[in-house]
Amino acid sequence: MKTDLDGLMQAQNVDALLVSGPAKHNPAMVYMTGGANLTMGHVIKKRGEPAVLFFAPMERDEAARTGMVSRNYMTYPQFRAALQGDLDQHAAMLQAMLKDAGVTGGRLPFYGDVNAFRHYGIVARLLKLMPDLRVADSAEDDVILNAMSTKDEGEVARIRRMGQITTEVVRATADLLMSSRVKDEVLYQADGEPLTIGAVKRQIDVWLMERGAENPEGTIFAIGRDAGVPHSTGTESDVLRLGQTIVFDIFPCEAGGGYFHDFTRTWCLGHAPDEVVKLYEDVKTVNETLVAELEVGKPFFHYQKRTCELFEEMGHATVMSNPGTEDGYVHSLGHGVGLKVHELPMCSYQPNGGQTNVLTPGQVIAIEPGLYYPERGMGVRLENTYYITPDGKFENLAPYPMDLVLPVKR
Repeated sequence: MKTDLDGLMQAQNVDALLVSGPAKHNPAMVYMTGGANLTMGHVIKKRGEPAVLFFAPMERDEAARTGMVSRNYMTYPQFRAALQGDLDQHAAMLQAMLKDAGVTGGRLPFYGDVNAFRHYGIVARLLKLMPDLRVADSAEDDVILNAMSTKDEGEVARIRRMGQITTEVVRATADLLMSSRVKDEVLYQADGEPLTIGAVKRQIDVWLMERGAENPEGTIFAIGRDAGVPHSTGTESDVLRLGQTIVFDIFPCEAGGGYFHDFTRTWCLGHAPDEVVKLYEDVKTVNETLVAELEVGKPFFHYQKRTCELFEEMGHATVMSNPGTEDGYVHSLGHGVGLKVHELPMCSYQPNGGQTNVLTPGQVIAIEPGLYYPERGMGVRLENTYYITPDGKFENLAPYPMDLVLPVKR
């Protein structure tokens, strides 16, 4: 949580944090500012001191709404030259800002959504101006990512609200499919044209927008062979046919790049072939088994290993015995969810997963076992997002039925 920042900085020997870039679709800046409407800003936090927000004058009211200690860029004589692209002046301005925040040296990680080439030039110049400053660049120094791995009640409420929006859109999508006219095993729209993957995804975008959400990383809505490739987003021109698996993985966030929710269902329209039903039952059984076994204090990788063991007992290849497999179980079990759709804790078959990957109260995690057989034209994934409550329970933030077959009009 954000209240852990100073402790994490102390533990990791980090003296200050510097976050740059816009305050939208920029997780570290959203985290520090709460999602202010800033086109550009810098946040500097010295260990043990309040964070300071530096802002452009036209956005002074937005800066004030954050409640942070804030300073106007215009108070720095280098601002106009820096704005025009002068890297030396930008570095000098950054030096002045750091000093104003009480930072003259020490270990400093950099965060934010910035132009990498330009930022590298600025940082290189800054280090010459401030020889006592050292860039903290190891994974263990990712103070903000570690702080983000546990959520306070306000953050969980926002993710829960995104879960509600997500399931509303999923339900609307199911209703669209079930109400579509069927001819020769193909779904048709009201205008007489076949219903396609692209048409469904465009409607999903509209429904999300109407509810104050967006999906900046897209939606997975894939049928047939594409459903057998875990991150295939689906082929826009594919028509929706009866009896084929549809993997519907939707991971929207609050408008402007706030908190995400992650959710997957697999559907067949009208009916499901026997081999699909068997595949679905295997995934559903593993999903239910794992959720029942989740336990606070366990390394997340323990459940990846457990997933592989369960699927291999069912006769499926997995990444445990065959890391390069493209059939069967081919990915990790889950991940943290928050201001990034994939964040700590991470789950993989890694016994050295680290303390941040131990299941802990306050975390929000997605659990998503799946099986994939692209050459057989099918794939199945089932995913829910869970909050680990203070008393160690695992709360499904957006319950929704796990039905495989959606009935359609004939």
